[in-house]
Amino acid sequence: MHVLLANPRGFCAGVNMAIDALETAIKHFGTPIYAYHEIVHNRPIVEQYTAKGVVFVDHISEVPEHGTVLYSAHGVSPEIREQSRIRKLRAIDATCPLVTKVHTEAIKYSKEGYTIVLIGHEGHDEVIGTMGEAPAAMVLVEDVDDVNAMQLPADTKLAFLTQTTLSVDETKGIIAALRAKYPNIVGPSKDDICYATQNRQEAVTELVPEVDIVIVLGSQNSSNSNRLAEIAKQKGRRAYLIDRVNEMQESWFQAEDRVLVTAGASAPEEHVQDCVAFLVERFGATVENRVIREEHVKFPLPRELRVLANVG
Repeated sequence: MHVLLANPRGFCAGVNMAIDALETAIKHFGTPIYAYHEIVHNRPIVEQYTAKGVVFVDHISEVPEHGTVLYSAHGVSPEIREQSRIRKLRAIDATCPLVTKVHTEAIKYSKEGYTIVLIGHEGHDEVIGTMGEAPAAMVLVEDVDDVNAMQLPADTKLAFLTQTTLSVDETKGIIAALRAKYPNIVGPSKDDICYATQNRQEAVTELVPEVDIVIVLGSQNSSNSNRLAEIAKQKGRRAYLIDRVNEMQESWFQAEDRVLVTAGASAPEEHVQDCVAFLVERFGATVENRVIREEHVKFPLPRELRVLANVG
């Protein structure tokens, strides 16, 4: 057996920032600290911080007045911010800056009188937050069929935005369908799909022809992790999306398999290494690191925490 370790993989700058923010908040404010939605979409991380005294909530009303709440990396709507203000909460905004960029674009287009087509997955935390910026002006589409079903007047002033964690190729197809149906539609000057999502997808796309099977570390509710497994399956490879090594089964593998191991942007590296160790121990696998693209992006802590952390 031979294992290819995809690079880049695992934590992106936004996830690193959100987790650093939570650690800093625990250090300075103690627990309980409340997190509005999962800090990142990764079950082991949520379990880890629950054990440390972090309380994950789905409604701001669950946070006691004057309590400390940290907004997840996926962002929140203005309504949530206002509810926090009314409840006199100490709010720490750990929204990924790339998600904030999409929110800013939504506000801009809304003020300019556009109807905004948001390409994304219904119910995803990021989509809920983005649509909350201009709920009366937004239409959500998930695929080309949704575009084909749209019935907007031909003279509608239209703009489009995208969820940051989508499939690059699939999103291009949806945007092409929008442009074909509504030639005057406008969009952001730069693709909103985040650099980390694109890079991880690029690595899988480039390496998957060399392997028989793909292991993706990531949770079932992680959009970008699901996209990695989907890319592998679309290329005709067996792919498994798992959180931890205890979900791996020997029956998935043959002794001579070539295996690609990667991780979504919210999956901890320790679980990647556990899976590699499993394959080395059970199948005598050799391991090769394959770097497709280097990443050097880093985001600062939320401004509410920078002074506390002595980082300016």
